[in-house]
Amino acid sequence: MSQPRLVKDFLRLRLNAALEHEVCGLILLDSQHRLIDYLEPFRGTINQASVYPREIVKIALHRNALSVFLVHNHPSGLAEASPADIALTKHLKQALALVDVRLLDHFIVAGATVLSMAERGLF
Repeated sequence: MSQPRLVKDFLRLRLNAALEHEVCGLILLDSQHRLIDYLEPFRGTINQASVYPREIVKIALHRNALSVFLVHNHPSGLAEASPADIALTKHLKQALALVDVRLLDHFIVAGATVLSMAERGLF
């Protein structure tokens, strides 16, 4: 998980276009950016999922992660970050920083397209 291309390839397979609901997941990494775990703790409806930063912080600490990728899919097929996606990402980055965990990126998967919010400078 050390290169964005590898993460994107993984996510294309994991959050495929067949899903009819939003799923928000976490890729938890150790200090060498090796995979600790991939989890999907939040599931929503066709156009939204409730995500709780407190729960993400708890998961990261419990798994002893040093860094995290936040990921979610857009069943609509539109790979664009909404204002809510951007606000959540900024809030989560601040919450994780308080416990010395880095949010490296937030990926949005829409079919074969995977948007990296970090590459777009959105947080």
